[in-house]
Amino acid sequence: MSPRSASVNEELRRRSKERLLQAAVELVGEHGYDATTLGAIADRAGSARGLVSYYFPGKRQLVQSAVHRLMHRTLEEALEREPHTVEGRERMARAIDAILGLARDRPVLMRQHMAGLLQAEVGFVPCPEQRRLAELLRDTVARHGSQDVDRDYPMLRAQLMGAVFAALVPGVPMPVPRLRAELFERYRLDWELGVPPDTEAPGGTTCDTDLSRFFATGVLGRPDRTADQTDPAGRTPQSK
Repeated sequence: MSPRSASVNEELRRRSKERLLQAAVELVGEHGYDATTLGAIADRAGSARGLVSYYFPGKRQLVQSAVHRLMHRTLEEALEREPHTVEGRERMARAIDAILGLARDRPVLMRQHMAGLLQAEVGFVPCPEQRRLAELLRDTVARHGSQDVDRDYPMLRAQLMGAVFAALVPGVPMPVPRLRAELFERYRLDWELGVPPDTEAPGGTTCDTDLSRFFATGVLGRPDRTADQTDPAGRTPQSK
C-alpha cells in the first residue's frame, strides 16, 4: 500500500483532533471533569489513546481547548446569525447573551471550566481556540465604539467571566436575567437587543444537544475510524 500524502495525513490528524475536542466537551458535560478520563475521551472520539497525549499535554489542557472551541463557535454563530448586522450595540448584546447562555444551558461544563482556570498548577492555558475567542470579543468591543480596545477588551472578558461564575456558584447562583440586566446597563444596551430571556434564539433552540456543527467530524467521507489510529508519522497500526 502506497503511503498517504502529507496533505492527507495532515487532514486526518486535524479531524482526529476535532473529534477529541468534541468528545471532551460531551463527556465533561455529561459526567463532570473528575469522572471523565482521557481513555474515555479517546474511546468516544474513536481515536487511539496515544494520540491524546500527542495533541495535548494533559486532560486539563484538552478540556480548556475544547470549551474554548465551544465558546468561540457559539459566539461566532450568535454574531453572524441572520439578520446579519455590523451595528455595535446589537453585536455586544449578542455576545453577552451567547456567553451567559452557555452558563445557563451547560452549567456542569462551564462550572468545570471555571474551576480549571482557578487551579494554580494549570491556570489559564493560551491555545488557538482561546485566541479565536479573544479575537471575536476584541472585535465586538471595537464595533461597540471603544477608543481603547486594549483596555476595554480585558474588562469585557472580566465582566463576562464574573457573570458566568456568579451564575454557577453552587447554592447561591444569581439569576441569568439579573446578570444580563447589569451587563446591559453597563454597556448601555436596550433590553430588546440580542436574545432577551424567554425568547427562542433565531434558528432553533438555545441549547442544542448536538454539538457536531461546532466540530469538524468524519474522515474524508469514510464511515470507518481507521484514520483515527494514525500516528504522527502517518502510519496505521497495520502498516507499522
